[in-house]
Amino acid sequence: MMIRRGDAEAEVPPLPPEAAQGEAALDAPAIDPVRPAIFDIPYAFAREHGVVLRTGGSGEPLVAVRQSADPAVLVEVRRHLRRPFDIQFVADGEFNQLLHSRYAVDGSEGLAGEIGSDGLDALADGIPTAEDLLESADDAPAIRLINGIIAEAVRLGVSDIHIEPYEQNLIVRLRVDGVLKEHLRMPAHVAPVVVSRIKVMARLDIAERRVPQDGRISLKLGGKQLDVRVSTLPSRAGERVVMRILDKEQAGLSIDLLGISGAAETVLREALGEPNGIILVTGPTGSGKTTTLYACLQQLNDGERNILTVEDPVEYSIDGIGQTQVDSKVGMTFANGLRAILRQDPDVVMVGEIRDRETADIAIQSSLTGHLVLSTVHTNDAIGAITRLRDMRIEPFLIASSLRAVIAQRLVRRLCQECREPIEADRGVAALLGFSEGETIYRAVGCDACGRTGFKGRIGVFEAVRIDPALRRLISDGGDEAVIARHAFANAPTLGSAARALVRTGETSAEEAIRISRHDGEDEDHAV
Repeated sequence: MMIRRGDAEAEVPPLPPEAAQGEAALDAPAIDPVRPAIFDIPYAFAREHGVVLRTGGSGEPLVAVRQSADPAVLVEVRRHLRRPFDIQFVADGEFNQLLHSRYAVDGSEGLAGEIGSDGLDALADGIPTAEDLLESADDAPAIRLINGIIAEAVRLGVSDIHIEPYEQNLIVRLRVDGVLKEHLRMPAHVAPVVVSRIKVMARLDIAERRVPQDGRISLKLGGKQLDVRVSTLPSRAGERVVMRILDKEQAGLSIDLLGISGAAETVLREALGEPNGIILVTGPTGSGKTTTLYACLQQLNDGERNILTVEDPVEYSIDGIGQTQVDSKVGMTFANGLRAILRQDPDVVMVGEIRDRETADIAIQSSLTGHLVLSTVHTNDAIGAITRLRDMRIEPFLIASSLRAVIAQRLVRRLCQECREPIEADRGVAALLGFSEGETIYRAVGCDACGRTGFKGRIGVFEAVRIDPALRRLISDGGDEAVIARHAFANAPTLGSAARALVRTGETSAEEAIRISRHDGEDEDHAV
């Protein structure tokens, strides 16, 4: 029905001064009904008085009204919108869902324009002092700040945004090429405002501050589709927030673009050609294991296989692949999810991580019954994955018969090709890398192209172990890790030697190679 003034005067709750334009504004041009609601009715007013602006089926404005709301508020909404609109009464529960979904999606476009010429510091200065964002009549400064931080992070190639409240300050740190650096420092009083706004965008419970929460924000920036994974954690000075930026274009990454080459690439491609068995990718958190698994799935996704995954969480959506997310709250663990998808007639199964014996047992049984299983294990190197499975009390003969290949990887920072500088390796560096003293290597300098860091981007370092008959016998007999490693890398590069090769070609620095090299008696004769 159309809203119009009644004969009786009612006490009308006013919109905030910047929103209410006065009766003179009634003759002004009508607003665009499809603009995001945050620009039409401020969030605080919508939540308090139970009204949400939507777009009706005919394109006309439609105001959803909470059942328990005072109808008099519609008069003020009419005065603010400056045009007629339809109304729809909804139950309280449905209204809350509409409120969160409508206000969570704003700011998804035009992020790059939020920063302006004065930078993030100017946006931070505009944040009002308020205990909670929803108590502020104007949340636009918080929106602009968060949009600006995300846009700046995307421009810099940031993987994670850390928002950390302390007693005196709110600090924003960005992880670029695996290294955290402080990017912005604000007064502590803005922390609840910023955190609350992020929680609104990620559809999290704003009132709950005692327990960790996880959510997602979908964004579009310059035609690029992004997913931002949001995690909150209560701390002494407030809630910490970490936002991981996931570029959806990475979901289409192929093996050719991983940076894997030589013997490691051959091992991986041969293993992917097997009809069954287990392929493991190992490495610490942030080493690119998930990206490698997705590249493998893309290789196998030819339309002739049923590919199913169980992940925690699903980072990228891939057409043609059935992806299931772990949810421990409802008992959806890796083990239970793996059991379920085995009843879905899969050809290829991807398990996000093998964490316990139960998951490992099911994965091995799946591989022995004709499935190709891809998964990850947190170990330092490829041979360590075999030891890890033994620690889970998996029988050695089962490991030997099911395992096809193990890929270990790291990410090292790539030297900026514009400003890197050749130097001679001194005695200490040469000894650590197994180089000749005085051999030419390159060091980081810093220029405008790399933001004065000396590095630009990262490159993968890989070692790969193919389980051949000799290795299978060693594993089945319970062979020592050092003996297995000696055989596996007799004619193949280790992580250390692969990193040293990148130092010689000037792709990375000696410090980066030393950081990931093993110092446990690795045979220097294997260096390349």
